[in-house]
Amino acid sequence: MFFTYLRRELRRRRKAALVVASGLALGIALVIVVTSVSAGMGRAQDKVLQSLYGLGTDMTVTKAAAPAGSSSERPRFRFDAQDDDSGGEQSSDRVMVQGFQTLAGSTVGKVDAQSGVADAVGGLSLQVVKVSGAFTRGRFEQGESGGGQGGRGGAQPSPQGRVEGGGADFDVNNYSVYGTDVTKPALGPLTSSKITSGRTFTTSETNAKVAVADAAYAKEKKLKAGSTVTVKSTEFKVVGIATADSGDAAANLYIPLKRAQTLADAKDKVTTIYVKATDSQRIDSVKSEIGKNIPGTTVTTSADLADTVSGSLSTASSLAASVGKWLSIVVLVAAFLVAGLLTSSAVSRRVREFGTLKALGWKSGRVTRQVVGEAVVNGLVGGALGIALGLAGAYAVTAVSPTLQAQLGGGGGGEGFRGGFGGPGRAAATKTLDVALTAPVSLTTIALAVALAVTGGLVAGAFGGWRASRLRPADALRRVE
Repeated sequence: MFFTYLRRELRRRRKAALVVASGLALGIALVIVVTSVSAGMGRAQDKVLQSLYGLGTDMTVTKAAAPAGSSSERPRFRFDAQDDDSGGEQSSDRVMVQGFQTLAGSTVGKVDAQSGVADAVGGLSLQVVKVSGAFTRGRFEQGESGGGQGGRGGAQPSPQGRVEGGGADFDVNNYSVYGTDVTKPALGPLTSSKITSGRTFTTSETNAKVAVADAAYAKEKKLKAGSTVTVKSTEFKVVGIATADSGDAAANLYIPLKRAQTLADAKDKVTTIYVKATDSQRIDSVKSEIGKNIPGTTVTTSADLADTVSGSLSTASSLAASVGKWLSIVVLVAAFLVAGLLTSSAVSRRVREFGTLKALGWKSGRVTRQVVGEAVVNGLVGGALGIALGLAGAYAVTAVSPTLQAQLGGGGGGEGFRGGFGGPGRAAATKTLDVALTAPVSLTTIALAVALAVTGGLVAGAFGGWRASRLRPADALRRVE
């Protein structure tokens, strides 16, 4: 009897039921879209952080920033004087540690021994400047680098210099090299790139003359697996080409750590220590312990790096987390109230019907259950419509994939990442990455939508049930009169 009467009444009052369901559908669809877009922004931020931080890395350890005003000796380039008519071609390489700040290699073991650390690996970030050309009775001396570098590889600054006491016609080739620990390939700067040609390092190539080239640099220099590159008179065989998952790569070339230390005359030195915690919930405590037990270091987590991200991605994320969330709540509350008021109004228009039913022996509880049943069905219909609209909205966002920009400032915790390009204590230029926004819809979001639909139906049923419970058989007679 319950379902027969329910089906008949819903069919007879299709327009009223559709109005209630539509209001609920709008609120539920908005919740789905906002939740999906927020999830997509979270993924975009994770992608940006991973592209800077390295897959599986929870934090990095670098040397504490040097006091303001302190600096290391500038590298000098010296060439033999040539007669004006000699036309002799000369070249000189300088391999420099990025930022001139290093940690002892033994620090890696100390970090690894800290409670809560699952693994730690060191890396050495280098900058290579090659000057070549014909010089006549002069000496080229490098000054400060023009422009900064914002924490990563990619575009490099061009050194500024001068020639003393003669003339010169020369070229400057500036590129980055990263020494990576090949015995621990699952951690470090190369983990945010994937090998697209050739192979990666083997664990036995700890001091081998082999290199992996970034795809963009390889394209520029026409390198491929099997090619050779020369760094400071040392010839390296390119064994693989690596493509960054997003943004730029950590360096133009990757070589074994020991070989990088030899090139830079930095035996047993590292610039960055990549750390993986045993549990993501312990990251803050591990950071605190490393900072306390290993003085002279700066520990930076992904949360610290996230604080340096700005631009349209950051703005959109803030809007989704604040305005979007509250807008969804307001629309949902309004939809629930409207559904409740419409249901209560519909019960008032059915006074004669319910009064007659009570006169025929229906108890108030039975009438109330009938009203609540109708409201719940309306809520489920609204939920189905809302899910359909929400999925359509999320699909539209994913199909359009609007591009958001993430600007990465060089201050704060960002300096220690991916080898610390720019170096602790030196201002790093702003880096901008483009990220495509998607709106993934999870099963949790669908479950939330169903729960909201049922809740909306129950709220509407509560309004209508309360109104129906107050009806008396005499109400029907007064309505007839």
